Amino acid sequence: MRSPTPEKITVNGDRLWQSLMDLAEIGAYDDERTGLRGVNRLALTDADAAGRRQVITWMEQACLTVRIDRMGNIYGRREGTDPNAAPVLTGSHIDSVATAGAFDGCLGVLGGIEVIRTLDERGITTRRPIEVGVFTEEEGVRFGTDMLGSAVAAGRLTLDYAHALTDRDGLTLGGELARTGLNGSTDVRLTPPHAYVECHIEQGPVLAEHNVEIGVVTGVQGISWQEITIHGRAAHAGTTPTHLRADAGLAAAQIIVQLRAMVDSGAYEGLRATVGHLIVHPDLTNIVPARAELTVDLRNPDDAQMARAERALAALLDDLEGSQPGLSLTTRQMAKTAYVPFDTGVQKVIAQAADDHALDHISLLSGAGHDAQEIAALCPTAMIFVRGEYDGISHNPREYSTPQACAHGVDVLATTLLRLANQD
Repeated sequence: MRSPTPEKITVNGDRLWQSLMDLAEIGAYDDERTGLRGVNRLALTDADAAGRRQVITWMEQACLTVRIDRMGNIYGRREGTDPNAAPVLTGSHIDSVATAGAFDGCLGVLGGIEVIRTLDERGITTRRPIEVGVFTEEEGVRFGTDMLGSAVAAGRLTLDYAHALTDRDGLTLGGELARTGLNGSTDVRLTPPHAYVECHIEQGPVLAEHNVEIGVVTGVQGISWQEITIHGRAAHAGTTPTHLRADAGLAAAQIIVQLRAMVDSGAYEGLRATVGHLIVHPDLTNIVPARAELTVDLRNPDDAQMARAERALAALLDDLEGSQPGLSLTTRQMAKTAYVPFDTGVQKVIAQAADDHALDHISLLSGAGHDAQEIAALCPTAMIFVRGEYDGISHNPREYSTPQACAHGVDVLATTLLRLANQD
């Protein structure tokens, strides 16, 4: 008879680390600012396609049955003893920002594969199937919408919407899926799994501050992305009086300064605001900018406070239109997700697994977005955070977690998946 509380299992940390380092060489670049080796593997570029092919090879070597859906999401399935039981799903993404490290997303995917290898080597069967997923365009930096593949899989966004998205060169996501051969044939909508667990580097300093290795993630804060285009008027920098200018660059600067003032005021408790993309046109020294394009990233764990901040930003934009003669602004909502709480039952299984591995842990909220927040609409979901070094820096070649910390996080993942996969 199957034990109601299966034993804990430990993975091969050296093999996990080698997988992480091997994948990091696909799309690798030498970063001039840091002198470090970074990763540039934007979604559906040649580098991302090569990385996905390598992951598929590893899945097949682990005897997983691989399928690719119409969003390019990849799933590797290990069967259970009950063919009718809903699977336990794990995974993450391998697409990156342009200045990434080796761990963001990749730890969850490669950790899932390592769990399968370990179960096979130990001859362990589970009642439920276990699947490892690789979701498309989690970062959102190429096609402008984050958690894209998982959002379509969960039904929040439509396949047609996703396929029509374009990058800055006008290339569509659907076209790039076809070009890279990742336009699979299976239905993108996921049948609800039994549970979903994602292992991820923390991307922040909280675990390091508490001197613990494992975070049990309670949820993900709300995220709002907007693209703002400011239309002014090009003019000669030396001959145009200041009061006659429609300076798009000045208006962009005012937005940035006001966003920081909103955060510093404390009036929108928990608010974080970032302008990560800014460009002016014609981008010449002696011409008043005729146009400015910028993005605004707002985050808040409180949906009501997020709504207040969005209204304040909208009011600022309205005021700016009247601040200079001839100035106008247009906005586009790129992405928006509400605060997502994770399942307390799955959190308890993770915490117990950490205890059984004698690993200290704390509960914490994620400040970054993750595929888990989309899959949480389908099934009980939670995340495992692994401690990062250097103040938890991420989206940067300095992103780093130790081999031991990665192995311990995947040990917790393995034990958690095993226990969930043996639930009735």
